[in-house]
Amino acid sequence: MRSKTIFFLFFLMIGIACTQPSGKFSVDANIDYCKSQALRTLAVIPSNSTKEIPNSIDENDVNWHFTNPGAWTSGFWPGILWYLYENTKDNIWRTAAENYTRMILPVTNRKVSSHDMGFITMCSLGNGYRLTGNVEYKEGLLRAADSLSVLFNPKVGTFLSWPAMVKKENWPHNTIIDNMMNLELLFWAARNGGSRHLYDIACEHADTTMKYHFRKDYSSYHVAVYDTLTGDFIKGVTHQGLSNESMWARGQAWAIYGYTMVYRETGETRFLDFARKVADIYLTRLPEDLVPYWDFDAPDLSSAEPKDASAAAITASALLELSTYVAKPDSSRYYYDKAEKMLEILSSSNYKAKDRKDAFLLHSVGHMPRGGEVDASIIYADYYYLEALTRFKRLQESRSVLANL
Repeated sequence: MRSKTIFFLFFLMIGIACTQPSGKFSVDANIDYCKSQALRTLAVIPSNSTKEIPNSIDENDVNWHFTNPGAWTSGFWPGILWYLYENTKDNIWRTAAENYTRMILPVTNRKVSSHDMGFITMCSLGNGYRLTGNVEYKEGLLRAADSLSVLFNPKVGTFLSWPAMVKKENWPHNTIIDNMMNLELLFWAARNGGSRHLYDIACEHADTTMKYHFRKDYSSYHVAVYDTLTGDFIKGVTHQGLSNESMWARGQAWAIYGYTMVYRETGETRFLDFARKVADIYLTRLPEDLVPYWDFDAPDLSSAEPKDASAAAITASALLELSTYVAKPDSSRYYYDKAEKMLEILSSSNYKAKDRKDAFLLHSVGHMPRGGEVDASIIYADYYYLEALTRFKRLQESRSVLANL
């Protein structure tokens, strides 16, 4: 473990040393902006609510739609509160974060119903445990990981994502690219008292997904369908993208983030190499402002197609981390600079909600084929935007320390 820590610190130093700030982007000012918007949200949530968690604001509305604990997006709001506490050390955020994280805890006692347990618990309980060491959060995370593990099919080598889709869509064993994000819960649990088996199946899922879930150009299918009994790959399809062969923007963002995280947890270079490949195809196809349209293959890539700020926020956060693992200075600088530019654009008046809504960002897309949350403010866009700001600030601070050594 000591050698692995030194290894990562070495590459962190290389990545930081080769990057220079543009001078145009104030991370502290934008974190303060998130703080002011979150205060407005806290003020409009019913004070006696034990269920209502902010989820989204429609394009032509100013009011939050709320969701319940256990919904796949329910961990992002408490995660935002934890990041605000981390950045400000103000107990107002800790208290609020604890209140909402407490709502999530009972979810860890339920039988798992989909792959989303990682999203729900790592953003809330995971950040809470990282910042406070609360044993109750740790125990909840370990329960959640054990629950999630039952969805793993050893014949296939991946987790079943949507049990309901087995009959509804005739997808015997379906795995969505989003599921890469939930592996972090398993890796965390294996390091914190859980079974080694959790680590092994997380790696197997990443390897199987790497083998079957991507086209030759490293663009991702949304859904990979496998034969439950033989484990054979049947087909790649979409559920939220334009078509089975299109590159759905948020799905590719999940892939970039997911494989960067898997490299962090394993140190296996095949995962780093793959993270770069799925990042590079995404970056080469971006529009000028680096915020993708909802699908890279949408028929009218102009103002007629909605942008997806959530994909940009997820990718910015992932690229900041990826930049610290890449040894060559030019490559490290490339990923860092792209992430910084994405944050600059997302922090502009084109994408900030400001006085128009209580959310952080505008212009995200949830489910375009169903017409759900199109050109909306969505809580996971806000979460990954604040996470990216937090990571950016850490890198700036680390660079400052290195410069003074």
